[in-house]
Amino acid sequence: MLERAFYGWRLLATGFCFAVFGIGGLFLRVLVCPLLNLLVWNRAYRTALARTMIRVAFRFFVGLMQGLGVLRYEIIGRQRLDRSGLLILANHPTLIDTVFLMAFVKRADCIVKADLQTNLFTRGAVIAAGYIFNNHGSELVNDCINSLECGSNLIVFPEGTRTPSDGQICLKRGAANIAVRAKCNVTPVVITCYPKTLSKGEKWWQIPLRPATFRIEVKDDIEIDQFTNNAVSDVMSARHLTTYLQTYFAEEIQRHA
Repeated sequence: MLERAFYGWRLLATGFCFAVFGIGGLFLRVLVCPLLNLLVWNRAYRTALARTMIRVAFRFFVGLMQGLGVLRYEIIGRQRLDRSGLLILANHPTLIDTVFLMAFVKRADCIVKADLQTNLFTRGAVIAAGYIFNNHGSELVNDCINSLECGSNLIVFPEGTRTPSDGQICLKRGAANIAVRAKCNVTPVVITCYPKTLSKGEKWWQIPLRPATFRIEVKDDIEIDQFTNNAVSDVMSARHLTTYLQTYFAEEIQRHA
């Protein structure tokens, strides 16, 4: 009986958290972002301020989810995120991976879906923060390199979308292209979630029988020189790096399964 009551509470709390997320996004669009545009004329400072507000809001949201018993989480190696110009590559098992990373990464930039700029709840925030939209075509990699050179910490999910329900990750080559062309080391982040929740194809109300525990481990940097110092083309370097990352993430995920 108690277990059923707690499940019911978590279901209600999950719905409440998603409602808070939507209302918060609407609040940013309707009030906060217009005020920023009105009061802060310097574009770079306005963008930095918007990103800081989003980080604080996401920290609150993560704390709210944990406080209400929706989930638990632990972060290992968090001190490795206290740097600038990081290229952070992470696997993508759940809907809220971006929320976790952006809650704990200062000066965070990221690649976001283009349709978020027309979404009622996200438009204001993603435009004010100057995030990189994934419909920039050939300019996408250049935008990412510029972001890193400006000292932003760029968060990229090399899979491009959430991991399929079978758990088999398949990395695209875009993230490796950024690392190779920017001559930037990779900071890998391995995210695991047990029991599984908010996976690809799942609805928010399809919660597990017990609270999910998120484990977010920031690993040691992967040196880019080992892939670029053999006088091979950028294309081949990116291909080799992608293969390496594919094996790396698969083994790390399996190790924590």
